[in-house]
Amino acid sequence: MSQTWWRGAAIYQVYLRSFADGNGDGIGDLAGLRSRLTYLKDLGVDAIWLNPWYPSPMADGGYDVADYRDIEPVFGTLEEAEAFIAEAHELDIKVIIDVVPNHSSTESAWFKEALADRRARDRFWFRDEPDNDWRSIFGGPAWTQVADGQWYLHLFAPEQPDFNWDNPDVHREFEDVLRFWFDRGVDGFRIDSAALLFKSADGYEDLDGVHDVYRRWREVADEYGGRVLIGEVWLPDQERFARYLRPDELHTAFNFDFLSCPWEPAALRRVIDLTLATHTPIGAPPTWVLSNHDVTRPVTRYGRADTAFEHGGRLHGAPSDLELGYRRARAAALLAMALPGSVYVYQGEELGLPEVEDLPDEVRQDPMYARSGGTNPGRDGCRVPLPWSGDGPPFGFGPVPRTDAEAGAAAPWLPQPESWRKLTAEAQAGDLGSMLNLYRSGLALRRDLLGDGTLTWLPSAADVLAFTRDSGLACVTNLGRTPAPLPPGRVVLSSGPLDEGELPPDTTAWVLPPGSEA
Repeated sequence: MSQTWWRGAAIYQVYLRSFADGNGDGIGDLAGLRSRLTYLKDLGVDAIWLNPWYPSPMADGGYDVADYRDIEPVFGTLEEAEAFIAEAHELDIKVIIDVVPNHSSTESAWFKEALADRRARDRFWFRDEPDNDWRSIFGGPAWTQVADGQWYLHLFAPEQPDFNWDNPDVHREFEDVLRFWFDRGVDGFRIDSAALLFKSADGYEDLDGVHDVYRRWREVADEYGGRVLIGEVWLPDQERFARYLRPDELHTAFNFDFLSCPWEPAALRRVIDLTLATHTPIGAPPTWVLSNHDVTRPVTRYGRADTAFEHGGRLHGAPSDLELGYRRARAAALLAMALPGSVYVYQGEELGLPEVEDLPDEVRQDPMYARSGGTNPGRDGCRVPLPWSGDGPPFGFGPVPRTDAEAGAAAPWLPQPESWRKLTAEAQAGDLGSMLNLYRSGLALRRDLLGDGTLTWLPSAADVLAFTRDSGLACVTNLGRTPAPLPPGRVVLSSGPLDEGELPPDTTAWVLPPGSEA
């Protein structure tokens, strides 16, 4: 794989707690992930991105990191992590891990030292009185008082104290963390809350100092060759967003405009055009993302009257036509795969899983739920453990029982719906029309015909998106209410059956031009 493999890669997001359980304790782990690597190879992905796997009290699903140089014991050991990296590389799959530079855990050595000795508090934001009335992104105040009367800042949960990036110790620490994992073969980092590091009287989002941090990180990554830095950057201003992708900063950043966009032709065309206009002048590849561990799953979202996504749970429980949402999710998958740049697949997307919106309140673990007093249901509904096989929960999530003890393995940490029996990987593997096989076919064709490159729009009706790629392949998505014509050529893949040679509503087709041998 080339030194710039990430420009057109298909990247699969693994939320480790919910991917596969290798030891029967009800929680996904490295043993489970390693046992499913061939599944990911067969799916056709180029890289795996893992959410935090570090030691953590799990106040926020691992984003409260206690130690950046080790593995959470529930997930496994550092030796298992190194074995996983090696095994993934043997299958020609790259490994990307999360790094969380905005905040730590109250259980970290640095924060414990700060509580014990005021002289060690400058690595965090401690004050005698809160500097402002900021609110936590998870709800409630962003300041918490400690026993001796001082207050510390946390933009997220109280268990996640913010680092003070004005302190050189913090810079040195994270540069060393990057090297620690690069030395163990990690191919890149996804940077959590990448725009929030610095704070001032004016706020905390997208302050200038953050760019100096990423210029230095880019120097570190470039020392190793072929490594990638990916930013989680939520910014409405595309010009400011593009600053993170200058040639000496991050390689790519998540395209949240596309992820949040409603299933509407004008809105999607506008987002695609703006994305390309933002990235092309600086030579950065776009990313295309339909969902992740923080977002309502596409099958549910696209079945609603309002198909956009926004944080806050405003649409939680809104009626959803899952049959319509499933059809649109298939069409959206082929649209995203056909666009130039890299594409992300969140685990379970390839199975067509819907959001689980009826979780009992007592099992919800997302701090958004608790901090909002239950008004925000949180993100647990897209984090329910995957269904692999069988006719009922736990759907093969844990190890195949070989002994009576293993047969009594713990239930998954979040309950799975009984209705998922038709959506298991096993049930879909032999069904050529399944979502799983659509993803396998799409990713295989994408590797040969799509990925990095350019896009040229084709003439089409207002409710149709049609473009060609460098290979000559045309992608046509019909978001209208009546069938749409297809360009001449051979249909190599479609998200649903055609209607007498025309493209039905909520369907995407890939068409190779006449005479093409691909």
